[in-house]
Amino acid sequence: MTTDTQILKQEFIEGLSNISAFWGFPKGMGALFAVLYLSPNPLSLDDLVEQSGLTKGAVSTNVRALARLGLVHRSTRLGDRKDYYEAETDFYKSVRSILKERQNTEFDRAVASVKETLSKLEAGAGSSDPAEQAFLLERVRALQSFFEALDSLFSAISRLESLGFGTVQTILNILK
Repeated sequence: MTTDTQILKQEFIEGLSNISAFWGFPKGMGALFAVLYLSPNPLSLDDLVEQSGLTKGAVSTNVRALARLGLVHRSTRLGDRKDYYEAETDFYKSVRSILKERQNTEFDRAVASVKETLSKLEAGAGSSDPAEQAFLLERVRALQSFFEALDSLFSAISRLESLGFGTVQTILNILK
């Protein structure tokens, strides 16, 4: 591999690490996905340690998390006891998987919390100052509206799954 290629790969790995951190995942998850994505062949944990610079424990933990999200897939080789991993290359499937994971955990808790706060505010709980009460209601209603829109988006993405990636890609190309 040429030095230029190594530099480009390292920049890509760092970029995906930062994207991973932006979305609230460990930077190591992004780095490992990048290493696997740029590999033409499945890699073992030892290969991932060598290419990512992470510890074996960090690689193992992050690869399990990536597999749970559906972003990497495990495979084996006949006569070899090692597990090998490869990146999911269907981006629609990957994004859908991440959104489902995020929706099922933090999103549901956030929506429930905002809904509960809004119910209390609408029932009269909160400030005795009418201006402050109106301000709080406006802000929490706006956040509730935003969460409802996100929930609709998640539902739409899930429904698009039944159309298949090719159909979705065609629709997106038409919208460009």
